[in-house]
Amino acid sequence: MEFMEQNEQTITSLKARPETEETSRQTIGKDTAARKNQFPDFRLEQDLPWIQVAPDAPYFVTETGEDWTPIGQNDAITWPDFEGLFRRKNLQQVEGHLAWLAAHGVTCLRLMLEYAHGEHRYFEKPAGTFAPNMVKLWDDLFQLCAKYNMRILLTPVDTFWMWIRWKHHPYNHKNGGPCKKRSEWLLCPDTLQAVKNRLSFVAERWGGSGVLFAWDLWNEIHPAHAAGRTDVFSEFINELSQHLRETEQRLYGRCHPQTVSLYGPVLNEHPAVADVIFRHPKLDFATTHFYDAATINNPRDTVWSAIVTGRLVREALSHLPPNRPFFDSEHGPIHAFKDKHITLPEYFDDEYFRHMQWAHMASGGAGGGMRWPNRHPHVLTHGMRRAQKSMGGFLELVDWQNFRRKNLNEEVQVNSDAVVAFACANSRQAVLWLLRTDSSVKKTRKKLYTLNEEAEPLIVTVGIPGMAKGRYTVSYWDTAAGKILASEEINHTSEQALQVQLPPYTTDMAVALRKLS
Repeated sequence: MEFMEQNEQTITSLKARPETEETSRQTIGKDTAARKNQFPDFRLEQDLPWIQVAPDAPYFVTETGEDWTPIGQNDAITWPDFEGLFRRKNLQQVEGHLAWLAAHGVTCLRLMLEYAHGEHRYFEKPAGTFAPNMVKLWDDLFQLCAKYNMRILLTPVDTFWMWIRWKHHPYNHKNGGPCKKRSEWLLCPDTLQAVKNRLSFVAERWGGSGVLFAWDLWNEIHPAHAAGRTDVFSEFINELSQHLRETEQRLYGRCHPQTVSLYGPVLNEHPAVADVIFRHPKLDFATTHFYDAATINNPRDTVWSAIVTGRLVREALSHLPPNRPFFDSEHGPIHAFKDKHITLPEYFDDEYFRHMQWAHMASGGAGGGMRWPNRHPHVLTHGMRRAQKSMGGFLELVDWQNFRRKNLNEEVQVNSDAVVAFACANSRQAVLWLLRTDSSVKKTRKKLYTLNEEAEPLIVTVGIPGMAKGRYTVSYWDTAAGKILASEEINHTSEQALQVQLPPYTTDMAVALRKLS
């Protein structure tokens, strides 16, 4: 009880700090001057337009008015594709990898500023002292990303490994850091100030660039970070968000979008957290992590993980304000990989990945979600990259910044029990993905089931409710080959659901409908 009372006083102190606004500005000014003396100025050779939330749709646009969708995955500065950045060991390899990603439709990487799996990638060591090798690493990465039109969803703290290896972390009080216990990260004013200081440094050095897509202010915010409490989440986010907005506004006259990610199953035990993750007034878009124990975490087939993905997207959208984008910023077979030490065979993992990304996008998520590799080596397969390229091609068929979609997974009508539909639409556009459910087969002795590509093709008709009367162009997309199978124009003259008969298909098919002017 005494501990809880002390924490209550701590949160009160977060809301009413003694320093005046003028004192705060003076402190920030001194810190900035000291940093400029330590690190030379950073300038990009070329830059990218900033990303912002579309003014009239739950998707993203560039500041120049072009549709933009996050297609990508989680990566880390210590994993194989980016390990060459540290001490500039192999910049040529990293540049080649970014060029390859860009050629496969990848637009965004989710990265943590440090990866605390080991002792040599701390961004600060000791706390408050920024590591020159790490600053140079991020200088190089921003330069290369700008060159290949790649953006970064950046989160300042690697909470997973920071928690597991807390005794080593520079923020630990025993190592000269601000916090005595890992269960007090969200409760300790000194830790809050340390994170603000880190965000200030990053915003000052790289925040003027359009390479920075958005901030994930805190990775997988969790009750364990606050002694089991969730009531402190909102004020903690408010403090980080407001500090960062004031810093960016002062420096650049505008702000990058902000989110806070959540380990999705937390909502099952703490449903009130939805108010913070989905509806916090300071956040611009919402992200959760799709880790369903029965399916996604340890998949046995490639159908049920897709079905659950569609359900999770629909649930997330039900919490959101109408124009706030949502996407899953982490998913993958974490239990199979981390606990059972299984790397899924590529033929299975590629289909599992492809099905999940199409279920995510067609249900109303922005893009296909962001895989955590959970493979050995810790990289995505070439088949997954082909799947990302296919989705990138399909995205061009939709006018996203005028697509105020509603999830229709349960409302769309399908004339076959052998098909599950994922759909979202407004009155003038619709996106669908139809997945077959009756033809899964084992290819090896492993108890893993994929769809039978030699099954008898289906001819399916779908009905999409709520579409305005008029003439539509309909495009049918082969998700595996990454191309249009067929296209046609149809008239919709009824008050009933718009009827579309798909060409014969064996496993799955995506569909885009747009009303002609």
